[in-house]
Amino acid sequence: MVTETGVSYYGISYPEHARKDFQEMKAHNCTAVLLALTEFDLFFWKPTIPLIVDEAKKIGLKVYLNTWGIGKFFGGEPPSVFLQECHVHDRQWSALTGEPLAAASPSSPAFREYFWNILADLARTCDADGFFWDEPHYVMPVYPVSYQSTTDFSCRNPITQRIFKDKYGYEMPKTLTKTVLKFRFDQANEILTEGSRIVKSINPALKVTQCSLPADNHFYSTHARGFDDWERIAFNPAYDVFSTSILVDGNDPLIAHRNIAQKTVSLAKQNNKPSQRWIQSFFRSPENLNTIKDIVKIYAEEGVDSIFSWTYRAGQGTLLSAPEPSKVWDILGEAYGEVLNS
Repeated sequence: MVTETGVSYYGISYPEHARKDFQEMKAHNCTAVLLALTEFDLFFWKPTIPLIVDEAKKIGLKVYLNTWGIGKFFGGEPPSVFLQECHVHDRQWSALTGEPLAAASPSSPAFREYFWNILADLARTCDADGFFWDEPHYVMPVYPVSYQSTTDFSCRNPITQRIFKDKYGYEMPKTLTKTVLKFRFDQANEILTEGSRIVKSINPALKVTQCSLPADNHFYSTHARGFDDWERIAFNPAYDVFSTSILVDGNDPLIAHRNIAQKTVSLAKQNNKPSQRWIQSFFRSPENLNTIKDIVKIYAEEGVDSIFSWTYRAGQGTLLSAPEPSKVWDILGEAYGEVLNS
């Protein structure tokens, strides 16, 4: 039974404006909102974020805080302030070329401190319901532009090389051996697990949702993103909700949505956790917009507890806007109403 429906939201600038948007979300049968917080937001709009959270709560929405695009270790389009200021060793490096890449290393002590301090501050100042780890991943080296290489990987910087050698007793290979795969996963899991511990130590009621990339989908390459072992992720008690990310093409066959929902729900149930699935309501809409209703219905049939969509108003006015954002937004709202009232 679907118990929660929601959308992501970028508009954190003025509480009185956000209030109207939250009312619109309620009218579209949303019960929750995910605040996509960029590093710039956390710096420039810091005093406003708790007020935005309060407005959503007054409307009756649950509120989750998304560390969106932070360090480019998390998913999302926004640029990173950390990457502007960090030492080159704090970045992920290409294993083959040794080239520093535009993404923070989850092994970097500086990035860990930066990320954890953000979490602690948000947990202390905001009356949110939880945090959302948004598609944590290692960046993929690109050769050339637009071609995703699977022979290279990140992050083999001096920090990770030292940690690897201390742990295993030999130099970190330049190929994705089983040991390297495990090491990369463990390093990512470590920063996220500690982040979960920090926020819960401040407010034990906070729930942490780990949203993982659908590595078996054609858009992503298994293992190259480095944090895609769903079984180990779902098993980790530091993560309260097991969530899997969107299928990126609106015209993916419905069986793909059913399969991924089945796997998500199964792993969540095995670990006594709620399950969450995401729907794309931006950019590549289905040719038949009513397919959105079909997808929502499939997720409900498969026992998904929480259904979210990226993003509010189907991205209207943004680079990733759906071709017909108003229609998509309205159909999504109707679909949410159908599963909530069934």
